[in-house]
Amino acid sequence: MTSKNQKASKNLRHSKDKVTSLQILQSSVKWHHMENVAACLWDAYSGLFGDQAMILAMNSSYVDPLLQFETQLKIIKSSFKMVFSIPSLEEVKEMGDREDDKEDLENLYQNTLNLFEDTLLILVSKDLYKLQILKDMAEWINEDSSYLQERVVLVVSRVLSFASRRVRGYASVDAPCLGVLAAELSLLCCHSDPLITQQAASGLCHLLCIAKCQNAGTERKRSTVCEKSGDHCLLNTPSDMEFLPNVLQRDKTKITQSVGLTLLPSLLTDFVWSLLMRLSSPNNIIAFRASTMLKLTLEYHAHKVTMVSKIVDTIYKQLCENPSHVMKHTMLRVVTLLTRTSPKKVVFQLMDYPVPADNTLILMWHAAGSESSVAPHVLKTILLILKGKPGEMQDSLKERRRFSLDTTNMMPVAASQALCTLLPVGSYRKAVAQVFPQLLMALMLQLCYSRDLRLVTGNRTLYAQDALRVLLTCSGLQQVDAALKRKNCWSRFSHAPSHHYGVYLVAKALSEYNFPQFPETLHYLYKLSVEDPRRSEDSIITVIFLTEILNNFFKDPFPEEFLVLFRNWVNDANPTVSKLSLQKIASMAPVINEIENVCSLLVSVLDAFLSKDKTVIIRALITLRRLLIRLDKVTYSSLCTRIASSYCPLMDHSDGGIRSMAIQHFGELLRDMSEYTWMLNDVILRGLAPLILFLEDTEIRVAQACKYTLAICVSELNWPTWHLLKDEFYSFEVVVLSICSNLLTSHENYITYLISDTLGFLRSSRVYLRRSSVILIAGRVPGPWHQLFYCSSILVTVSYIKSKMFAPAPATTSTYQSTGKEKQVKRSHPIP
Repeated sequence: MTSKNQKASKNLRHSKDKVTSLQILQSSVKWHHMENVAACLWDAYSGLFGDQAMILAMNSSYVDPLLQFETQLKIIKSSFKMVFSIPSLEEVKEMGDREDDKEDLENLYQNTLNLFEDTLLILVSKDLYKLQILKDMAEWINEDSSYLQERVVLVVSRVLSFASRRVRGYASVDAPCLGVLAAELSLLCCHSDPLITQQAASGLCHLLCIAKCQNAGTERKRSTVCEKSGDHCLLNTPSDMEFLPNVLQRDKTKITQSVGLTLLPSLLTDFVWSLLMRLSSPNNIIAFRASTMLKLTLEYHAHKVTMVSKIVDTIYKQLCENPSHVMKHTMLRVVTLLTRTSPKKVVFQLMDYPVPADNTLILMWHAAGSESSVAPHVLKTILLILKGKPGEMQDSLKERRRFSLDTTNMMPVAASQALCTLLPVGSYRKAVAQVFPQLLMALMLQLCYSRDLRLVTGNRTLYAQDALRVLLTCSGLQQVDAALKRKNCWSRFSHAPSHHYGVYLVAKALSEYNFPQFPETLHYLYKLSVEDPRRSEDSIITVIFLTEILNNFFKDPFPEEFLVLFRNWVNDANPTVSKLSLQKIASMAPVINEIENVCSLLVSVLDAFLSKDKTVIIRALITLRRLLIRLDKVTYSSLCTRIASSYCPLMDHSDGGIRSMAIQHFGELLRDMSEYTWMLNDVILRGLAPLILFLEDTEIRVAQACKYTLAICVSELNWPTWHLLKDEFYSFEVVVLSICSNLLTSHENYITYLISDTLGFLRSSRVYLRRSSVILIAGRVPGPWHQLFYCSSILVTVSYIKSKMFAPAPATTSTYQSTGKEKQVKRSHPIP
C-alpha cells in the first residue's frame, strides 16, 4: 500500500512539474517585452530558468550526495543573490509607464520569487536534509542587510510549512540543520519589523514540528517528563499549533522554552553554539538578543547541551583576544550555567590551560564557582584532578572524560591554583567543610609532588602550599597556619631529606590545636590506608600523618582497627613504610602486654626478616628485641622456638651488621628463656654450625656476638666450654674440639646435622668460612673425631671436601633458604 501511495505521489509531482514548466514557458513569452522595461528583474527571472534546470537535472542523476548538495548550494546561492537583490515591488512598479506594464511587472516579480521558492520545494521534497539550504539563506541575509529580508523569511517559512506537512507520520527525520536554523529564526522573531517577526515565528513553529518527528521515542519520554515537572509542552495539539506563532513573537522566554523542550540534545547544542557566535556580531542589537536567548536557554535546558568543553574553550579564546568584550558578562554567565549541569566537563576544561593562570582564566574560575549549589561538585572534580602527579602521564585515569593537551600533565598544578581562588569564596564554606580531609591530604601530596616538579622545571611557584594555607585559614585554623610558619614548616617541603618531617609538623600542629575536623579526618585516613595506594609516596605520607594524629589523640596501644594497619604495613613493598610501621610498633613496647593480638603482631615483625631491604631487617631486629624485653613470659614461651628459628637464617646474612645482631639477639633470647631451655635445645644444637664458623668472621662485631651467644649456649647445655671463649684463652681449634667433644658425648645424634650444615659453607666466597668449615669437619682436629673415620661414609665426605677446596669460589651462598627454614645439603652418600 505504501509503495502505491509513493508511486501516486511521484506521478502527481511529475504532473505538477510539467504544468509548472508549461506555465513558466507561457509566462516567459508573455513577459518577454519586460526585458526592456525592467532589465534587472528580467535577468533574474531568466537566470532562474537556467539554475533550476541544472539543479533539477542534478537532482535526477546518480551523483555522490555530498558533491550533489555542495554543487546545488553554490547554484542556489547565485540564484539567491540575483533574486533578492532586485528592487522592492514598489520600485519595480514605478518602472512601468502604463497600467498594463505595472501589472505585468508585478506578476513577473511574484513569479520570479515563486520560481525560486518552487526550486527549494522540489529539493526539500526529494531530501529533507536539504533544509540545510534554509539555514544558509538565513545566514546570508544576516551577512548582508541589503537583501529583501521580509521576502526571504517568507520563503523560508513556506518551505518549512511544506516540510512540516510532509514529515507527519515519519518515524525519524534527517535534518541536522534545525538547531542552527532555529537560532536564526529565534533572533528574527524579535525583529523590529512586525511582518518579519510574524513570518519568523511561523517558520519557527513549523521547524519545531519537524523536530518533533526526529525521534518519536525521545518525544514520548520528553512528554512524560513535562507532565511530571509541571512544564507545558507547547506543541501538543493542532489548536496549540495555530496559537503558537502569536506566542513566539517577541517573547524570548516562550521561544527558548519551546526550542529547549523540543530539540534533541545535538540540535539544542547547535542552537546554543549559534547564539554564542552571535555574541560577537558587529550588530549590537543582534548580539543583545542572542545574549538574552542564550542565557534563558541555558537557565532551563543546559543539561541537554553536549559540547560543553568546546563552548568553554571558545569563550576563553574570545575573552583572551578581547578582554573588554561587550558580551563579557554574558560569556561568564554561560560558564556559570554550564557548570550547574556539567561541572566535571567545565572544570576539566578550565584546568587544561597553561600554568600559571592568566586573568581571563581566573575570571572563568570565579564564574564556575559563583554558585553554592555547584560548589560540592566543583570541589569533587578538583579532587579527582589532584589525584594526578604533575609531570606524570598515566595510561588511564578513571572518571576522566578527556586527557590534558599538555604532555607534562600540569592539571594538578592548575587545580591547586584554582583552589587558591575558590576556597575563600563565601559560598564555598559549607562545601569545603564537607571535604576538608580530602582537600588536606590531596594538597599535602601535591606539596610533596611539587618538590620533584621544581627539580625538573625550576619553577618555584608553590600553589599547593598556598592552597593548603588558604584551606587552613578558611576552615578556622589560622592558629595552625601561624604555628607552622613559626616552625619554618613550609621551607622543609623544598628539600628531599626533610619534606617528610614537614608532613609530621602539619599533623603535629593540627593535633596540638585540637582541630575540630579530627573525626572525619581520621575516618578518611583510615579509608586511604585500607585502599590500595596509587603511589608509594602516598603511602609514606599517609602513614606519617595517621601515626602522628593517633599519637596525639590515643594512648598506646592503638585500637585494634589501627593496629591491623600497622601489622600490614610492616611487610609493605615500600621499605620506608615498613620502617615507619616498625618504628611505631617498637614504641608500643611498654604496653605490649595490653595488646589483644600480640602474637600476630610479633609474627608480622618476624616476617619482616625476609625483606630484601637491609634497613628493614635491621629495624625489624631492633623492634622485636624491644618488644621481647617487655613481653610476659607465658606469651614469650609460646613463641620462643619460632623466634629463635627465625634468627638462624640471618646468622649467615651477607651484611655484617645483620649477622651480628641476629647472633646477639639469639643469645639474648636464650638468656631470657633460661627457664625453658628444654624447649630450645633443638634450635640451639641445630644453630651451632654458624655460631662456631663465624667465630672466625673478619668483622669483630660478628665474632664478638658469636662468643657471647656461644657462651650462653654452652652454659645452657651444661658444657664446660664457656671459659674457652674468653679473649685470653680463645683458640678456634680448641673451642671446636671442646664443643665437638661435648656434642659427641651428650648429643651424638646431632653430629650428622652439624656436618651437614657445615658442608653448606664449603662453597662460600669467604675464605675464612671455607677454612673454619674444614677445621670443624675434622681437617685438623684430633681426639674424639677419629672415631668417626671408621665409617666409610666419612672417608667419602673428606674426599668431597678436598675436591671443593680447589674448586673456584662462586658467588656468596647462604646456608639457609629465604623461608627461614634450614637448607638441607644434597649429598650422594649418607652420613652416619
